Amino acid sequence: MNTGPVELKAVIFDFDGVLVDSEPLHYQAFCDVLKPLGLAHSYDVYMERYIGFDDRDAIRAVFQDAGRPLDTDRFQRLLRDKEAAFKRIVSRGVVSFEGAKELVDEIFRAGVPLAIASGAKSDEIRLILEKLGMLDAFSVIVSADDVTAGKPHPETYQRALAGLLSRYPDLSLTPGSNGASAQGVVVIEDTPTGIQAARNAGLFVVAVGHTYSLSDLHQAHWVVPRIADLNLARLREALLTHRP
Repeated sequence: MNTGPVELKAVIFDFDGVLVDSEPLHYQAFCDVLKPLGLAHSYDVYMERYIGFDDRDAIRAVFQDAGRPLDTDRFQRLLRDKEAAFKRIVSRGVVSFEGAKELVDEIFRAGVPLAIASGAKSDEIRLILEKLGMLDAFSVIVSADDVTAGKPHPETYQRALAGLLSRYPDLSLTPGSNGASAQGVVVIEDTPTGIQAARNAGLFVVAVGHTYSLSDLHQAHWVVPRIADLNLARLREALLTHRP
């Protein structure tokens, strides 16, 4: 149902797979810690089964799928080891997707508030954003450290929205016709799990086909092949022409 003209008031980015091609780096870090336990998987299996999870849920799922017990001490140790492995890998270099920095810079220069809502850890996100020269653009960063339930639960996006409203009280977001949707906020995602989380939070979702086929992203309000296909004008247009 089209609710009429809607002004673009804020943009919330997922991180891995949207701004940076970091999934192969996460996969390598998981392999580094899981291979000694005989629990490493091929990249295809990782992409099919575990990509939508944060580190906590991914490790739990790997052990559950293998029918292996996972006590608290081992779980916490694996989380620490995976984080350390990822940081070592990132220190060798990381690149953003083509067009990602240009889009962030354009939105930031226009004065539209920007947030990150990610299943990655906060220090990993900040480390990579700093290396890419994008850290200062984001006034709100919600990570796996800030939530108790990862995507597809909406908590990550609910907290990002709350953070934006707290920092920018003049946003004055108005509900949509169903009384839930925060009009004027656009989310950019790359996975079905993330799309579900954002939609469950009542947000408008643009999906980019970096990680999944475009057909797999059909639950988004609008789907484009790459983040390089987006600019500020197209995001504003999307709110007018792609409403549910």
